[in-house]
Formats: sequence, C-alpha cells, structure tokens
Amino acid sequence: MEYNKLIDHTALKPDVTPEAIILLCEEAKKYGFASVCINPGFIRLATHELKGSAVKVCTVIGFPLGATLTNVKVYETQEAVFEGATEIDMVINISQLKAKNYPYLLKEISEIKAACHGNLLKVIIETCLLTDEEKVKICQIAVQAGADFVKTSTGFSTGGATVHDVSLMRKTVGPNVGVKASGGIRTHEDLVAMVEAGASRIGTSAGPKII
Repeated sequence: MEYNKLIDHTALKPDVTPEAIILLCEEAKKYGFASVCINPGFIRLATHELKGSAVKVCTVIGFPLGATLTNVKVYETQEAVFEGATEIDMVINISQLKAKNYPYLLKEISEIKAACHGNLLKVIIETCLLTDEEKVKICQIAVQAGADFVKTSTGFSTGGATVHDVSLMRKTVGPNVGVKASGGIRTHEDLVAMVEAGASRIGTSAGPKII
C-alpha cells in the first residue's frame, strides 16, 4: 500500500507562520501526500505553492470547537472553496449531539456539503468527547447528509484517534464512505494500526517522519 497517499500533511497550530506553510507544501509535494490540511487564512498561499501538483488543499471549518452558528460555517465553507480549498474538514456541533438534536446536525452537515460545491467533505466528530452510541449516531447522520468522510478528531481536545474508534466508525459507515484518523498519529506503527482498523485517510503533522 502507498501509505504516503493516505496522509493529510497537517499544520493547524495558532502560531504557524507563512514560512512553515511553504515548507509544509514542499514536503507534501516531495512525499506525494494526499493534501495539506491548514487553517483558512493560508488557503491562498497553499494553493499558490501547490499549483501544478497532485496535492490537494484541505482546510478546517468551525475549528476546533464546532460551536459556531450554522450560517457562519456555511459562509466559511463558501469562502474556503472560493479561495481554492478542495477538501473541507468541518467540526460538528458537539453540544447539539449531546442534546440529541439530530435534525440540527443533519441540516448543518447537509448545508455545508452543499456549500462545498462538489468538493470533498470530512465531518469531524471529536470521538474523545462522545460515547460509542453517540459516535455511531453522528456517523449515521453524516452519511445521511452526504458527507464523504467521517473524521475522529481535531487534535485540540482531550484525545486523538484510537483503533477502537476507527473500527467502530468504519463498521458504521460501511465501505463506501471514508474514515479519517487524526490526532496523536506519530509513527509508522500508529499509521498501520489505523489503516488496518479501517482508516482510509490519516491526518498527521509527522508525515515525513512516518514515511
């Protein structure tokens, strides 16, 4: 398996510099990663740096808490696509999931998917804050809303991806929806364990070291 093509090369810390984003893009091209995953303010820079390459520009929406208003997330998605992003990683409203407000979640994810204009949508569910029952429910809602992937974590909460969660998510969404494992994946062994559990994309800032 070409593990490099599963990696979203990630730099989302608040103190990331433009120089670090340029280096991220250079590394992504060198290693043939799937994408760079960056904050929205760097989309235009990354799009310029990756022009002519196969590496995609991925950005995050409602990040990292997922607690912003739906219309703000939709607008943020529209602007991200306009700037050049071709993959969107959105954070669900975790409070609404805890409250069992499933229509809210279905509506929000559906509206953001529409705002992607055919581009890839990954739905971050923040597994470390959820029960297994909640993980299954939000994965089902994400699939119903047309999401292309479900994703474990932002990497900014109390925990990251686990083999258990990736396996549960894969079992829930079936073979035709992607599962992205992110958060705490730092070694080749970590990556292989996640892939064997069902991950079809890996979010990590340690891509070059892993490969």
